[in-house]
Amino acid sequence: MKISVRHALSFDLGTPTRAVHHLLLTALATPQQKVERWSIEMPGFADAAVFRDGYGNRAHLVTQLKPEGPIDVVVSGMVETFDMAGVLGKLDYDPMPAMFRRPTPETKADPKLIEGLKDGPDRIALFHELMGRIHAALGGSTQMQAEGTQSQSQGSGAKPQDYALAFIGAARALNIPARYVTGYLLDEGVSSFHAWAEGWDERLGWIGFDPAMNVCPAEDHVRLASGLDMTSTMPIRSVPVWAEMPAETVELTSQDPST
Repeated sequence: MKISVRHALSFDLGTPTRAVHHLLLTALATPQQKVERWSIEMPGFADAAVFRDGYGNRAHLVTQLKPEGPIDVVVSGMVETFDMAGVLGKLDYDPMPAMFRRPTPETKADPKLIEGLKDGPDRIALFHELMGRIHAALGGSTQMQAEGTQSQSQGSGAKPQDYALAFIGAARALNIPARYVTGYLLDEGVSSFHAWAEGWDERLGWIGFDPAMNVCPAEDHVRLASGLDMTSTMPIRSVPVWAEMPAETVELTSQDPST
């Protein structure tokens, strides 16, 4: 499936002297997707520094001098997606899976969600059981295919990030690596920003699970970035500088130690 993405963001920092923006808004090629074109429009983006962060994401650092008014960012692209039953595998630029066993304040486990569960040889079945429990507990949405059309039933007020964090927290409580993923979900012809989780299996590698929809990511998901939780996968993180720090005057004196 080919998915066209257009993601517009706008925010206002006031009038700082300088601002540095950390962007995680670039889709990368994986076994589940092929990026045909991708662009980011933003003042100063042409001079952005590009690097891989500690989680393997492609990050951009954009520096702006005296930005004024709203800052507009437009992400657009075309991605061909493939249904791999959620299996992402082992990516060349991935860090060690053990990193994603580390709990964070945002990924605390609910003891009720893992009651009676134990990691074993059939980890895939465990993941699906966990996804179903979270979907039911948070009152998630469902997607139904009927006569070639897709519809979505609305659940509780919980956000996709809540489902993903619940899954990650539960998996880590069972000592299983799990990570937070951001991306886009195609729903009724419109792509929207979304979040899901990936769990680690020694045989298959990383496998995606979307507890909010109670499905493994398929052709309607476009993957952007991954990390420990939503704080390490924020699409834009900005650091404004309101005034330049004055140079400190240091007075140096010398003394003869023999006196």
